[in-house]
Amino acid sequence: MSTQPQFSVSVYQNEFLADGASEVNAIVTVTSTGAPAGPAASGVGAAQVIMVDCSGSMEYPSTKMHAARAATKAAIDAIRDGVPFAVVAGTHVARMVFPGTEYLVPADASSRANAKAAVDRLTSGGGTAIGQWLALADRLFTGHENSIRHAILLTDGKDEHEQPSDLAAAISRCEGRFTCDCRGIGTDWVVAELRKVAQALLGTVDIVADPSRLAADLQSMIENAMGKAVADVRLRLWSPQGASVKFVKQVEPNVFDLTAKRINTGPLAGDYPTGAWGAESRDYHVCVSVKAGSVGDEMLAGRASLVSVDASGAAETLGQGLIRAVWTDDAALSTKINRQVAHYTGQAELADAIQEGLEARKSGDLDTATAKLGRAVQLAAQSGNTDTAKLLATVVDVDDPATGTVRLKARVNDADEMALDTRSSKTVRVGKNNPTNN
Repeated sequence: MSTQPQFSVSVYQNEFLADGASEVNAIVTVTSTGAPAGPAASGVGAAQVIMVDCSGSMEYPSTKMHAARAATKAAIDAIRDGVPFAVVAGTHVARMVFPGTEYLVPADASSRANAKAAVDRLTSGGGTAIGQWLALADRLFTGHENSIRHAILLTDGKDEHEQPSDLAAAISRCEGRFTCDCRGIGTDWVVAELRKVAQALLGTVDIVADPSRLAADLQSMIENAMGKAVADVRLRLWSPQGASVKFVKQVEPNVFDLTAKRINTGPLAGDYPTGAWGAESRDYHVCVSVKAGSVGDEMLAGRASLVSVDASGAAETLGQGLIRAVWTDDAALSTKINRQVAHYTGQAELADAIQEGLEARKSGDLDTATAKLGRAVQLAAQSGNTDTAKLLATVVDVDDPATGTVRLKARVNDADEMALDTRSSKTVRVGKNNPTNN
């Protein structure tokens, strides 16, 4: 008999507002515990597709294609017994590597051996049309709607053999259909392109500058996917008549704006997709605009529920927390910024500052680049985000982290700049005390 994970929802906020104030901020922490890891343990199915770039550029240098084959085989070995999978070769078209036709095959010793033999025969040639790769993955997942559907997309280059609108349309069709983790090998791919894919499909994006590290990275992604136990989990927000949700952002383990992904479930409620869950914890920043109140007024500004939705659309509530608003004339109460809200607001600003600073640097606006990256250094130091601080130090010389005084480096390694860009949204967690409710 399978055991489902147990979910808890906690809300951290300063519920006190000044007379006439109308914006309520809260950090909603969702934690999943208590269940055996993985789809098999929880009784939920899983499905896996691996998309491997086989374009001509993968042979320059040849170590990239060699590493891609080795990494794909390591990923195949990490797929749990019984999980249906397929391998796709991506060029200016998408074609099946294993199996030979468009369907998924359950993983066992025989299918893994046959898939790895097919991967060994992969050669490079042709262009890059990532939208076509995603479209094939989407077709492969048809019929597995009740499963935890996960894809890996590996590329070394730009999406040059289709129009940007083609890629955008393919991404749009795949939203809600499966999650996709993206990896760029080398330094000739475009971070913004893969970020669009990863953010739309609730996945991650990162650089693997050293081909020898690719196998461990893909294996880790598969193991993480195999550890998920609940397929389609959503953060459902109810707000009262006259109120509206201003934004919803995942802020830990990385910054991820979910606002535009809202699916209305009624006149006062909407769902924000969060993908599949295993044993883990994530934080969300919720901002609600309410009708301005007067001193002494109190109201329920929002209800944050976690729901699991099956393929038929039926929802099961897994946990919930309440967001409150209390108007006061006590300035000591209303002006106090909740520690968690302040911390994650800074982490979101840190991600924006890095991305805007790098873009300004590329466009030759060195003053803006210096200002933005200096602010990023300051925010990283204030929040204790040492990993991001180290990455920033590869593109700027830091004179004073406390004030954000920096100088742009004259020479920056492409891989270092791309690593900072792809990892700019990774955050650090703040310690939590005194939740308003559990």
